[in-house]
Amino acid sequence: MGWGRGEAVDGSETGWGRQAEPAPRWRALLDRARLAGRGAEQNDVDHRAEETPAPPPETLPRRAAGTGWTGRAQGVARPADASFGAEPAYRVEATYRVEPAYRVDPRYGGEPAYQAEPAYRAEPEPRAEPSWRAEPEPRAEPSWRAEPVRPPEPGYPEPPPRGRGTASIESRYALLDGGYQPDPPPAESRYALLDRGRYRPEVHPGPEPARIEPPRIEPPRIEPARVEWRAPEPETELERAAGVLRRELGGPRVLAFANPKGGVHKTTATVLAAATVGSVRGRGVLAWDDNELRGTLGLRAGSARHARTIRHLIHDLAQIEILEGATLLEHLDDYLRHASDGSYDVLAGEESPRFAQRLDQFTVKRVLELLRRTHDVVCVDTGNNVESPNWRTVMQAADQLVVTTVPREDAAFSADWMLDLLHEEGMGELADNAITLISCPTPGRTPLQDDLERHFATRTRAVAVVPYDPALETGSSIEYHQLQAETRQGWLKAASVMLEPFAR
Repeated sequence: MGWGRGEAVDGSETGWGRQAEPAPRWRALLDRARLAGRGAEQNDVDHRAEETPAPPPETLPRRAAGTGWTGRAQGVARPADASFGAEPAYRVEATYRVEPAYRVDPRYGGEPAYQAEPAYRAEPEPRAEPSWRAEPEPRAEPSWRAEPVRPPEPGYPEPPPRGRGTASIESRYALLDGGYQPDPPPAESRYALLDRGRYRPEVHPGPEPARIEPPRIEPPRIEPARVEWRAPEPETELERAAGVLRRELGGPRVLAFANPKGGVHKTTATVLAAATVGSVRGRGVLAWDDNELRGTLGLRAGSARHARTIRHLIHDLAQIEILEGATLLEHLDDYLRHASDGSYDVLAGEESPRFAQRLDQFTVKRVLELLRRTHDVVCVDTGNNVESPNWRTVMQAADQLVVTTVPREDAAFSADWMLDLLHEEGMGELADNAITLISCPTPGRTPLQDDLERHFATRTRAVAVVPYDPALETGSSIEYHQLQAETRQGWLKAASVMLEPFAR
């Protein structure tokens, strides 16, 4: 039977906290018989009673003073709470009557009036959870810890759940006691991580494509380089000649073109030698007409931009020779003529024969010293008088003697005699180191030319032959660029032979 919170089947204890009186034995036997007689019908009723939810508990009535057991029995127990699985209360039939022999025990005192506790409420019946959701939903964390939910971006897998998966969260402290690790700080955007170069998106490898081996190509076999020594090509004679003229000469050099015989191309040789050296070196070359008997060098070389000659220079020599550097060059240029191509300068001789007596030895030395200060190569066309002071002075100051001749016997005899004179005058070294320059006045080669080459090869250091050129036959102004190539090459070789002993 249901007796509220406590059950008193055997009458040992009541629901009000005190010992119950033992129930009469006949009552227990009567209840057992009644239960057995109801049968299957009562079982169905009981089964329906179990399924029917119990009504909410009612407040028990206050129990009055004892009146004995006369009259109809009153049900004092409250219906059993079906939520705890108790059996339904037995109904007492109306035919039950108390035997007359029953008397109330005078020792039985009435129970105190029962007053239901106002705070008492029946516990609700727990609802059965489905088997697939045995654990409750985790409670949402406070707003100060909730993270914003970002929808997964297309093309990337959804990240796994954070924290400890789907386990029930009792409290933060209980999880910490069980090895709980706090959630990492909220992840930054992939784009922000990319900006710092840390994010690497996951790459899901797909099926590996079939590997196709490329055809094996053998690399070409490279033979080791072989170093072969080859002798440098020999320098041509013209290249060697031009190289000699470009070198430093160790100071200014004076070349004297001499032969007592007239008409042996002294003036022509002086002009062409200056033009050849000037065309290679570019500057610093001068041709001087030192013929006391009205020389023609000023007419055949240079431009007649003025009529000044050696006479005008000597007249102002005292004022010019005290100058230095650029000022000296500027003032000396007023007394010089220039070649049409600017390759060399010309100091023309005086046309008056009376001027010859003014070219004494002292004056010639002063003029040579002045020209050495302004030019590297000075080519001097000497006169025909070997006894004149200016002729002897030039021979004594010359660094290189050039003996000019033509393939004629008289011209060769005069050149040979001059060499003997130089030996007699104590200038034998100058004669031995001289250059014999044979100019061909006509085309072709004569037998006498071979004899002259062999003869002067024994008297001088070298013999140079320059070919015939029609541009020189007229006796007019000499233009170097108008000469034939063969003529220019011949003069290039001859000029290099003249300056070779001084080239460094």
